[in-house]
Amino acid sequence: MTNHQDPASLLSRRRLLGLGASAGSSLLLGGCALNGLSEQVGQISEPLNQRLEALLQGRGPVPEFRPDQVDPEALLINSFNGTPRLDPGSYRLRVEGLVNRPLQLDLAALAALPQQSVTMRHVCVEGWAAIVTWSGVRLADVLNLAEISPLGGYVEIESADQYFESWDRASAIHPQTLLATAMNRAPLPVANGAPVRLATPIKLGYKLSKWVTRLRVVSSLGVRRGTWEDQGYEWFAGL
Repeated sequence: MTNHQDPASLLSRRRLLGLGASAGSSLLLGGCALNGLSEQVGQISEPLNQRLEALLQGRGPVPEFRPDQVDPEALLINSFNGTPRLDPGSYRLRVEGLVNRPLQLDLAALAALPQQSVTMRHVCVEGWAAIVTWSGVRLADVLNLAEISPLGGYVEIESADQYFESWDRASAIHPQTLLATAMNRAPLPVANGAPVRLATPIKLGYKLSKWVTRLRVVSSLGVRRGTWEDQGYEWFAGL
């Protein structure tokens, strides 16, 4: 991806986000943890947020940043249940559910697919952000390889630390949504989700699962929507 960030072209988008942030900064869920207002905020704002965020995403690729704008020190590390250490030699990414070709992909198989890089702003709901270059394979390419069914409207994501997420299909196949195996042109560190994590400029940080081990394509959202979403966080969480 070489569509570098143009501040003028992002004025309307950033203004919308800024208005949302200023209106709800005292309510923004307390960060990557949880606070008592999250459920009420989610119930009030989620339907409108989903429509607005889907509209913004439908405009196409998000403008990216230049490599010299990367700030490695700004990316903070959050973990849900400690830091799992997966053996790269035995790692397999399982792709199951509503697909014609269930997959178990090792790291060599992922590396054999077309590789992409996205230099994006990683935004955490607790109020910090960092410009990062993520590299890996498009999630869309993996789903295409598995021959995702037309009935598959959502993707459930499981991680080695028991973190759980679910995404809508359109966000999963967005051209800038990656299964990242590298960060800032170097191998992905364990603390940041190695061997495989999600990365995209169209979602807030809590949607970007680390240590991803399983993708399951489903037709509808289940009882579980996400580790934090089930406790009140907004499900769509778009930028």
